[in-house]
Amino acid sequence: MDLIAHVSQQFEESAQTKLQTIELLAPPIALAVETMTHALLGNGKILACGNGGAAAQAQHFAAQLVGRFERERPELAALALSSDLSAFTAVARDYGFDEIFAKQVRALGQPGDVLLVISSTGDSPNTLAAIEAAHQRDMRVVALTGRDGGITGNLLREQDIHLCVPHERTARIQEVHMLITHCLCDGIDCLLLGTDL
Repeated sequence: MDLIAHVSQQFEESAQTKLQTIELLAPPIALAVETMTHALLGNGKILACGNGGAAAQAQHFAAQLVGRFERERPELAALALSSDLSAFTAVARDYGFDEIFAKQVRALGQPGDVLLVISSTGDSPNTLAAIEAAHQRDMRVVALTGRDGGITGNLLREQDIHLCVPHERTARIQEVHMLITHCLCDGIDCLLLGTDL
């Protein structure tokens, strides 16, 4: 096996996936930036959730809003729902793993807040339950999925935003999801700081 060629192929496939999705994803990403910024300016917050690597991305996204992305600015209200281990495990023990995010959304979410859901397949029962809980709380949902969007695509409402990466490989989907979360952070900063777009 030519390992260098194999690694190079990974880079090329990742780059091509990103380039092929620009026209599809740029408009809804811009809409998601506006939606999140509007929520933050209205004293709302962004709750983020996902499983596994998506949980790590949700935490990374929330950390960049609470701290900073690339420029100094006031702290922004964001929370990754996988961060509170005590609440996470208590809910899982008492109500089942499918409720770990939904219970927190119902406890913390308010009308005008935004739920960011990250799920490569779009079929994770606990993220689907979180979407339903967000709808009950009159929250908008921004969903990052892959493949065909899974059940998430059918669960979203007209006012929600679906950012679906039409690729079959989880690694490629996750790479584009990371780029999307960086675009969201950068776009929010641009709108809040009045920086030229």
